[in-house]
Amino acid sequence: LEKLIAYEAVHEIAGWDDLRMRVSRGRRCFAFFHPVLPQEPIIFVQVALTDGIVSNIDELIGESAIRHNESDANTAIFYSISNCQTGLRGIAFGDMLIKQVADRISAELPFIKSFATLSPVPGFASWLDNHLTETSQMENISALREADWSDDSDEIKQWLMPLCARYLTSTDAEGRPLNSVARFHLRNGARLDRLCWRGNTSERGIEESYGLLVNYVYDLSNVTKNHENYVYEAVVTASNAVKQLSKKADI
Repeated sequence: LEKLIAYEAVHEIAGWDDLRMRVSRGRRCFAFFHPVLPQEPIIFVQVALTDGIVSNIDELIGESAIRHNESDANTAIFYSISNCQTGLRGIAFGDMLIKQVADRISAELPFIKSFATLSPVPGFASWLDNHLTETSQMENISALREADWSDDSDEIKQWLMPLCARYLTSTDAEGRPLNSVARFHLRNGARLDRLCWRGNTSERGIEESYGLLVNYVYDLSNVTKNHENYVYEAVVTASNAVKQLSKKADI
């Protein structure tokens, strides 16, 4: 348990009380171990059982987290995946873990019908800052620097959300999505489903992605097809809503 606190890489665990909440009613934590390192997790994933897909991290962690009775839940939300052993990075443990967790939850809790993530978008803020600097859009840079992220500003939302959709659906010269988290989930067969405005307004959330988070959906009936389309055809599987949003990007 101490190692979970130490290795958590996405949403810091603020001590034992926070950890207890993350493994209590309506929560799960799954990890891979190896007999050679019996006290060392290799990778672990944190899961919340919810009523529908969640778009704000505050609903899942911290003092204000909402905890449903498990029997009222219909969705499993993967909200944090942490690699623990630096020397083993690059091995597809995350792919295997998510698939096994989905199978385990389906068997244990047959009322869970949907599997999704609430994922960060690391790199979006720096990508956008670089673009704005290169195109001399100093007024937009100033607007982002001075924005009050506790205020639900519709003007910034209408401008920023399409840009993030464009970033997430854009690929590099090798046909891979620019975003590392998108590459991970799309390779696993997920669908880029929805952008979450003000999903994480913590200091880290603003620094990484101006508060935006993403829901990737694992439709178990389509994950194999999505995986093959991504690997062999470089297809970014995204919902129509995300595709339409991307077309509105002012870039």
